[in-house]
Amino acid sequence: MTTMRGEKAMSDLPNGHMRNQQDYSYRLPGPPRIVVPPPTLTTNMPGLTLDGGSGEELDMSFLKELDLEDIVQKNTLLEWAYERRRQAQMILPWLYLGPMIAAKDKAFLVREGITMVVAVRAQPNSMMGAMQAAGNVCIEAGSIEASNFYSLTPKFAETTRMINRHVARVRQHSLEKMGEATLGKVLVFCESGNEKSAAVVAAYLMETLNNINHIKAMQICQAQRFCVNFDDTLKNILRAYWDIIAARRSIAASIAQAPQPHGPASSTKHKRGIEHTRDDDDVDMGDGMETSDALRFAGRDVTPFQDR
Repeated sequence: MTTMRGEKAMSDLPNGHMRNQQDYSYRLPGPPRIVVPPPTLTTNMPGLTLDGGSGEELDMSFLKELDLEDIVQKNTLLEWAYERRRQAQMILPWLYLGPMIAAKDKAFLVREGITMVVAVRAQPNSMMGAMQAAGNVCIEAGSIEASNFYSLTPKFAETTRMINRHVARVRQHSLEKMGEATLGKVLVFCESGNEKSAAVVAAYLMETLNNINHIKAMQICQAQRFCVNFDDTLKNILRAYWDIIAARRSIAASIAQAPQPHGPASSTKHKRGIEHTRDDDDVDMGDGMETSDALRFAGRDVTPFQDR
C-alpha cells in the first residue's frame, strides 16, 4: 500500500510570508544611525554654561561673565527664511557661522563687529577672494585645510585654540588701550556654511561648553542656522570626537583629585644605589663560595673558551 505525504507550502503556514529581518541582510554593516531632533516649539534646548577648564594655559574665565541663558533660539523653524542661508548667524556672542559669501560682506562684518574670520577650505589656495575681502576689515584672518570630512578631526582642537586666543587677545588689547573689555568676534565659514564649518563650530561647542555632547552641539547649530547639514559621516566624526573630549576630561579630573605631595617627606622615593646596599644585613657581598658550591665544582676546570 502506497501512502502519499503531502508537503505544505510556506504560504499555507501562518505568517509564512513574513521573515525575520535579522536572518540576512545584503547591505554592508555600519554604525547605528544618530538621530538629532530638529529644533521645534516643543524641543527643550540645552542650557549653555562654560566648561570649568579648557585644559590649556590660556585663561578664558572671563567668558563666564556673559549671559548665555537666552542665546539659543527656539522658534527658528517658524522664523527661518530661505534667504537666510546666504547670511551668517550668531552661535555664541563671540562665534558666528555662515557661508563664504558672508565673509565677503563688508557691511555685515562692520555691523556685527567681526574681528577675525576662519576659513575651512579644502586647499590652501582656495577661497582667497573671501580671505582678502575679510582681511581688509578684520584684525586677523586664519584658515584650516581639510580635503574631506575625516581630515577635520585633527583640526578641531587647533581651531578651538585659534578662536580662544584671538578672543582673549582682543579683550586684553582693548583693556590696555581703552580701559574697557571688548570681546572679539570670530566668523567660521566654508563654501556653504552648512557642513565643514558647521562641524568645526559643533566641535568648538563641545570643547568650550559644559555638558554639551555631539547631539546637543548639533542641535544648537541647527537651532541658530537651520540649513546646516550633518550627514551620517559628520555625525559619527563628532561622536568619536566627543569620546575623546570625555576621556580627556576624565583624566584631568582624576589627576586633580589625586593627593598631591607636600614637602620633602612625601616626595617620590628613588632607587637605592650600590653604595647604600653594602651595609645591609641580608646581603652577603663577600668573595667566598658556599660549601655546597665548592664541593660541586671541585676538580673541574671551568676556564671558558679553552683551546682543544
